[in-house]
Amino acid sequence: MGDKDIISKEIFQRLVQDFATYLFHLNVTDVELLDTEHHRIEDRRADLVARVTGIDSQVFLLHIEIQNANDASMPKRMLRYLADLLLAYPGLPIKQYLVYIGKESLRMADGLELEQMHYRYHVIDMHKVDCNDLLKQDSPDAWVMAVLCDFQDRPPRTVIHEILSRLVERLHEAPPRLREYVEMLEILSTNRDLNLNIEEELEMLTIDLEKLPSYRIGERRGMEKGMEQGLEQGAHEKAQTIAKELLNAGIPPTQVVMFTQLTLAEIESLKKAQMDA
Repeated sequence: MGDKDIISKEIFQRLVQDFATYLFHLNVTDVELLDTEHHRIEDRRADLVARVTGIDSQVFLLHIEIQNANDASMPKRMLRYLADLLLAYPGLPIKQYLVYIGKESLRMADGLELEQMHYRYHVIDMHKVDCNDLLKQDSPDAWVMAVLCDFQDRPPRTVIHEILSRLVERLHEAPPRLREYVEMLEILSTNRDLNLNIEEELEMLTIDLEKLPSYRIGERRGMEKGMEQGLEQGAHEKAQTIAKELLNAGIPPTQVVMFTQLTLAEIESLKKAQMDA
């Protein structure tokens, strides 16, 4: 599932909790991501494994595999992961979920019927999950998860833009949280092979953002309040201060635009002044 080595542990913890909440309908209150590397000849590891706590205080292991292609050997792989987890974490109940996001129809079994045992795990076919069911939720977590669902004949770029627009509108005053959700969206869209550059799509919103009704309403109200209180200059200075802090944190000027509403030329000038200093 993507390149785990460059993704923060916090983001993967968030993904586990979101999968549990919005796809598996598990009531989870705490998530502790576990190291799942088990040394074998082929050096395989499970996608996501976490020790989680339910609202009833029950502790169990949650194992999630994300698959973007049918694999006839998947039941055996899932059984092998189960055996590894049983050995590594004796005594803990284990819930296993296979999330299928491939383009073809799902053809993978949900377990094995052997002479020695009857083995089953849960399979979530994202072809059968309407993205609108998650997009209608009042939750950035649900919006991001919608990228894995059935787009109902909508172009992928349209859905991505809707998700990013909502995230920017909701979180433009909290850049670290916005960045976290964008990274989560990148992880999930990559696994779905959407072939979209999320960073480029986000930068395009610096223009589209001004068309949002909430943006225009907020802008109008802000101007009216500034005119009434005579604080336009103070607001501008505050925006410059915020812009400088964002630039110092390494945020690109094109993204600082949407956080501060300053012009790109003004932000580039502030960046140049910082570099000269």
